[in-house]
Order: sequence, then C-alpha cells, then structure tokens
Amino acid sequence: MSETNPAATPEVAAPHRYTAALAAEIEARWQDFWDAEGTYDAPNPSGDLAGDPETVARPKKFIMDMFPYPSGAGLHVGHPLGYIATDVSARFQRMTGHNVLHTLGFDAFGLPAEQYAVQTGTHPRVSTEANIENMKAQLRRLGLGHDRRRSFATIDPDYYKWTQWIFLQIFNSWYDDEAGRARPITELIARFESGERPVPGHARAWSELSEAERADVLGGFRLAYASEAPVNWCPGLGTVLANEEVTADGRSERGNFPVFKAKLRQWNMRITAYADRLLSDLDALDWPEAIKLQQRNWIGRSEGARVDFPIDGENITVFTTRPDTLFGATYMVLAPEHPLVEKFTPAAWPEGTHDVWTGGHATPAEAVAAYRAQAVSKSDVERQAEAKDKTGVFIGSYATNPVNGEQVPVFIADYVLMGYGTGAIMAVPAGDQRDFEFARAFELPIHCIVEPTDGRGTDTSTWEDAFSSYEAKIINSSNDEVNLDGLGVAEAKARITEWLERRGIGEGTVNFRLRDWLFSRQRYWGEPFPIVYDEDGTAHALPESMLPLELPEVDDYSPRTFDPDDADTRPETPLSRNEDWVNVTLDLGDGRGPRAYRRETNTMPNWAGSCWYELRYLDPHNSEKLVDPEIEQYWMGPREGMPHGGVDLYVGGAEHAVLHLLYARFWSKVLYDLGHVSSAEPFHKLFNQGMIQAYVYRDSRGIAVPAAEVEEREGAYHYQGEKVSRLLGKMGKSLKNAVTPDEICAEYGADTLRLYEMAMGPLDVSRPWDTRAVVGQFRLLQRLWRNIVDENTGEVTVVDTEPGEDTLRALHKAIDGVRQDLEGMRFNTAIAKVTELNNHLTKQEGPVPRPVAEALVLLVAPLAPHIAEELWRALGRTDSVVHQDFPVADPAYVVDETVTCVVQIKGKVKARLEVPPSISEEELEKVALADEKVVAALDGAGIRKVIVRVPKLVNIVPA
Repeated sequence: MSETNPAATPEVAAPHRYTAALAAEIEARWQDFWDAEGTYDAPNPSGDLAGDPETVARPKKFIMDMFPYPSGAGLHVGHPLGYIATDVSARFQRMTGHNVLHTLGFDAFGLPAEQYAVQTGTHPRVSTEANIENMKAQLRRLGLGHDRRRSFATIDPDYYKWTQWIFLQIFNSWYDDEAGRARPITELIARFESGERPVPGHARAWSELSEAERADVLGGFRLAYASEAPVNWCPGLGTVLANEEVTADGRSERGNFPVFKAKLRQWNMRITAYADRLLSDLDALDWPEAIKLQQRNWIGRSEGARVDFPIDGENITVFTTRPDTLFGATYMVLAPEHPLVEKFTPAAWPEGTHDVWTGGHATPAEAVAAYRAQAVSKSDVERQAEAKDKTGVFIGSYATNPVNGEQVPVFIADYVLMGYGTGAIMAVPAGDQRDFEFARAFELPIHCIVEPTDGRGTDTSTWEDAFSSYEAKIINSSNDEVNLDGLGVAEAKARITEWLERRGIGEGTVNFRLRDWLFSRQRYWGEPFPIVYDEDGTAHALPESMLPLELPEVDDYSPRTFDPDDADTRPETPLSRNEDWVNVTLDLGDGRGPRAYRRETNTMPNWAGSCWYELRYLDPHNSEKLVDPEIEQYWMGPREGMPHGGVDLYVGGAEHAVLHLLYARFWSKVLYDLGHVSSAEPFHKLFNQGMIQAYVYRDSRGIAVPAAEVEEREGAYHYQGEKVSRLLGKMGKSLKNAVTPDEICAEYGADTLRLYEMAMGPLDVSRPWDTRAVVGQFRLLQRLWRNIVDENTGEVTVVDTEPGEDTLRALHKAIDGVRQDLEGMRFNTAIAKVTELNNHLTKQEGPVPRPVAEALVLLVAPLAPHIAEELWRALGRTDSVVHQDFPVADPAYVVDETVTCVVQIKGKVKARLEVPPSISEEELEKVALADEKVVAALDGAGIRKVIVRVPKLVNIVPA
C-alpha cells in the first residue's frame, strides 16, 4: 500500500536537495534561533513584559487555542490541527502590522492524572509535569510561534492562587437585580444593618441575629454558596458531577458509570443570576451560530407566570408558559425529590382514592417512598423520554385550582424535574401530550380549553391525543372575575396574568432552563477551596494573605468509590483523610484571634482553572494583582466591533459549547461587574475546527487492530491473514489508528505536516487522515526549494531582473488571493494558490526573478515558517522573515487582462470573445455584432433586440 518516500530517498547526485534530513536540520536550527532571540515575544504596554514601544503602538491581536490537557499518550496528528491554524493566523497578523499575543498553557488538574495516581501510586503532579514536558517538545517541533514567557499550567500554585482568589471574589459577592450586576456582599450587609433592606425570613433586626443565622441569610444571596441540594452522584467515580458531565443515557461522561440523584451539601455557583446577560450578550459575539444556539437552548429562556395552588393553608407554586390554560388544569405533579412532598403526604389515603392512584401501597408514605426509590435510578433524560407507559403515584393530598376552585389531586411523577421551573407543574392534559397520557393512565379528567381546529370536536373522551395550538381560541375559561373565552393566546395570557397579580396569587415571570453550576468535586487533584468552617459549621473565607492554599500530601489519592449500582452511598474525599491538614487553628484577621477551624475537603472542578486563563496570559508573573488593568485593557478591552471586548480569535472544539465556554463567560462577567477587568466577555471571535479522522479496522470480534499493519487486497482489508472491517472514525491510541506528529516530522519534516493539515480541506470540516497523501505537500516544498536553490551546488539561483508580464499577473493574483484566504482562515485554498504560483515559476524558462522569489517566500512564511526562514536568509536577508511585511498586490495585475464574453443568438452560444474587463456596453455590442461567427449565424436576418451584460454576455434576439 505504500510508495517510495521521496523525503527519505538518498540523492547522491543532488547533495543540496530538500530531504527529510535537511528539513529536520533546518527546523531544529530555526526553532533554537527563535527561542534564543525571543522572536515571538509580544510586548506589553507596561510591567515586566513591557517591550518595544513601536510594537506596542501597533494594533493588537490576541489569538488563543483552547487549553490542552497533557495526556500521557501524547499527541496524535489530530491534536495539532487547531494549534497549527492559530499559528498560521498569528504569523499572518504579525506580517500585517499587528502586535500578536499567541501562547499556550496547560489545563492540568482533573481525573486522568488522578486515576493514574490511583493505579500506580505516582503523585499526579509528577506524571502531569512529565506529560507537559513531552507535549511541549512535540508542539515545539511543529514550529509553533508561542511567547514562551507567558506559558503556565493550572497546577502551578502561582496560578491557582488566583483561581482561589477569584472564587473568593464570587463568594463575597451577590447579584443586585435592581442594578443588574454583581456587587460586594459587604454592601448587602450594610443595607441589612441600616434597615434599608428587610432581612428575609426573619422578623428580627440584623444585629439581633446570630453569626450562623446571618451566614444562612447571606448564603441565599452569595454568588458562590453551599447548599443541600439534589446532585448527580456517581458511586463508580466516588464524586458528584455537573449536569453537563452526565451523558444523555444517564451515565458519567468519564468512565461510563451510572449516575443517580442524591442530596448532598455542595458548593454551587449562582450562574442563573446571569442567565439574561449570558443570553443577550451572545448577539454581539462573532461565534458560530450552532454554538450560540446550543447556549441559547441550554439557558432556555421562557416567559410565563408563576401561579400559587393553595394546599392545607400553604401554596404549591408552579411555573407555566401557558397561564391561559389554567382552567384546564385537572391535577398537579411534583418532582419526586420536591421538598414539599413529605409535608403534604398524609398518614392515610383519603376516602374514595382511586386504586390506580395508590400503586398498590397501603399508605401514601409507602407509595411515595417506593416511587422515589424507583425514580432515583433514572437519569434526567430517561425521566423525560417519551415512554409509552406513564408512571407516578398520588401523594394523598389535593390542591385548589385558583381560577375555578376545583380540588385537583397531587401526584409525584418522574417526568417532572426539580431542575426546571419550581419542580412542580399544573397538568393540562387537553393541551400537553405527556399530561394527556398520564391522565388516561390514571383516569383523570381532561377539560377542553382550546377550541380544536382539526375537526376533532370538544368532547375529550373521543380524543386520541392532546391538542396544542398557539393560533386557536380559548374556550371554557371564565369565572366571576375574568373571562378568557374567545381570546387568542397572547391576549389570554396577558389577561389572566394581570388577574393573578391583582389577586396576589401569581405573577408574570421569566424562567430559565439553566441551573446553578455544581462546583464541588470529591477528588484530590484539584484546587482546594479557600474556605474553612467554624465549630457551628459556618463557612469563612481565607484572607488573601493565606493564598495559595496548596494541596497537601496524602497517602491515598482515590476517593472512596463504591458499587456503581449502589445509589445510597455517600462520598468520602481523599483530603478528608489528612486530619493534620483538615483541622487547623487560624487567625483570619477578623479581630477574633486564633480559632479552630475545619477545612473544606472537596476540591474545585477542573473547569475552574480554564475559566480565566486568558487573563493570566496577559500578565503571567504578576504576584500582586490578577492582571494589571492597563495590560488587560490593551489586550482585551472593548473597541470598535467588539463592544464587550475579549480575545480576538479563540480556536477549539465545538464540544465545549455549554461547559467551558458558558462557565468562562460567567466568571468574566462577575470580574467585570466587580471592576477587575474591562472585558465583559472572554472570547469575542470563536472558531471551531473540525476533526481529523482515521480509519478504524476491527476483527471478527469487533476488536480494533493496528491500522498500520492492515493490508488492502482486491478491495478488502486483511490483518494477519484475517479479513477485517473498516470504518471512518476518531483517531486514538485505544483504536490503534493513531499517527503521531513525531512520525510525520521524522519522515517529511514539520513544514510538510503543517501544510498537509492545513490543505486537507476547510478548517471547520472534519476530514480523514491519509499518510500516503502527505507526500504531495512535501513535493510542493521541494519544488519551492528548487526554484530558489540549486540542488547540486546549494547556490541561490534567483536573478536580479524584472519579471515578465505573465509572471507579474500570476504573482499578484496569488498575493491577493492568499492574503484574503489567510484573513478568512481558508488555509486550504491559500495553499492551492501558493502551489499554483510555484508551479507557474517551475514551468518558466530560466531562473526566478528576485522580486518574485522574495514575495513567494513571504507568502509561504505563515504556513511553512522553517523553510521560509531558511530561504529568506539564503536570499541575502539578515532579518527574520517572521516580522516582514506581508506582500501587497498591485490591483493593475490582479484584474484579468481579458475576460471571455459569450454571444448567444436565440439562447444558443454562437461565439466567445476575449474582451477587456472594462469594456463599455456600447463597445461590447459593436464587437459582438461585428464578429464573423455572429454575422454568419444571423445570415442577414434583422435584429429586434440586443441584451448586453458587460463584460461576459451578449444575447441577440433576431427580428
């Protein structure tokens, strides 16, 4: 299946031929040079990285890749796709007069290193730092132009000191709805102290509350807070997971273990306070529409009303987007984990309770307990799936429908989630299919309150499904005070909402699907929380002087894991086993002197460090501030076309749409509100690169076999004599189809790898890897080399003469096209244009004129920087190609000398004319009518009409 590799072929007769060996020597030499010279160092306007004022005065470009995780397996050729793309963009921007910040750090906390530590006993830091060094070497070999002074890893204490600091800013803040922004918690306390704001839940003054009571009140406002709440508990991992880390089938994204709902005290981030801003600010971002849509759907804004249903002297509050259908509510459903379930579950079944409602249990408490045990084993997705059989149980109580006074039974059912609205719904079976199926299963009434428009009539006993419409009129919906009959949906919603508000039993409101961010992990390898608890369990923030709070040594890195199917277990963290670290005596500087405290033994999720890393790149050695304001304003501040500021270009995978990208936006907005940064958004422009795929070969057992050892014979694929299947999929070590960049660099050189990955297709589209095709880009570089260097003597062959007209046109068209393509990140077409120009020069007789050779090298420089640097010096230039000006096309040579004009008679082509692009309509008509082929085709016939579309079409209509 292989062919001779021209990169490895010895060429005795051509000692200066561009081979893999020469490429390796050139690339290593220039990488060393760039590092030694600080070629890619981007100067800041101030601070320790301040530099050349002339460079700082240029327009800036901040170009970023998504954080890589330093895997022990190292890189395969799919990983560098985005890194090469940002490097090409950064190089092009430097050459077009920009001060470019481009660097790369490492997202180094997280499960993989910890699991490796559990298996081997190796400290996660040891394995992680070794992986980082390996990845740095692999990336350096690609010639990536990073400012290495700015690199770091999230596990560096000097870095996570500031992650902890940001957590404290969030902990010590609350969201002021009136001001529409976060404010320091001290301002809220001052309002409570002065009596300006009443203390919620207390009739007493703030000064009369105990410390624990005050902490409880503030916990209801803080943007970072601990609460007892339903969480995703994964016994197989021994930790809880965020909603985003649970797969659609209710299993852990990592490890594929079952995930259950459990109540645990956990840290949360009140991201929901920012839901509206996270939604509205998307409009100003230059992001792919698909990513914006995913975030909009995840945030899930919906307008409706909150309605109170009285029950036993209290209320069950529901959120509904259709308050106009309140008259059709015939029962209520609570989520099984709703906190009011126990309160409204009586000791015995009410008289006349339907047998189908009880689930066969003797008491409501038994029924509720049994159903809850069944529901806890299902994921949210499974619970909301359109299952044929609806399940649920009556809790034994009735609520009152506030619009008509009807007593409606209250059920629990797994299709209602605590994670949306209030965890309770009013069920309108006539208008909702799930409610309809539930009502049929439990023999509940169905009231028609929307006039059907499909001919089914209003007798719901004959219906086979629910009827829902936003166009139909409301019917059967009136009482002594409000009448919705005959109204459209919008008018009915407004009228009933106004009535509810007037009566004090509801209000118009906006609801979001977005839930607060679960921020605790029962792991070792993560940032410790800068929080301690006193003897009453009240949380206290560590003062900044105690940061960073570093991870202690532990004997056992693993959290206690359990039977994956045992939902009743509870976490035990590695940190909790280090009693000397957990139990401490500290003076927190609050005037109370040294006191005994217990540290928080959960750690932050691995997302924490990647929420703000763009800021650390700006001012990486600052030990006094998160970031110097002048430096942050310079690189990320708002400007024309970027009203919220942010990184100019951010490249990474689309899989982070509702994880990292949403979390980072939230942190950025909090820091903006508190005055720490000028940018309200972290990333202005986002580009999602596609995936490099590879063929996976599997034997009869379905086991992946080494792709490199598969042979193709007669249209089939064989491994060790056995026929195997082939399917295009991901590339990876476990699939035995990974190709490392080291292999390709050794065979062809890094410049060839860079060109091949950029030439494979549009950057945002997935594409299959084919090692055999890499040679095409290597041959391009060989032809480029031969056009400038004599392979036998090593001498430069260019001549100091002016190029001919055709070469000038080929050159300037290439300059114009490549410039536009690089600006638009169309790297594959840019390479095609470079190839076309290079081929043109190859076909010309005689040596290449120097102006053309130099321009060609500059065109190639962003894409294949090593060979460009080498040829630039060979051409006699003593300064680095990296900071040269990118060529500018002469418009006179870009426009075609002539264009082809088609002449039609009765719609049929009769002639093709070569005419100047600037030809006038009158002149083109004259030329067309005088053409001998046109004259012959008309054969003396008169002309009724001539339609001219300069410069490409003349249509003649004979008389």
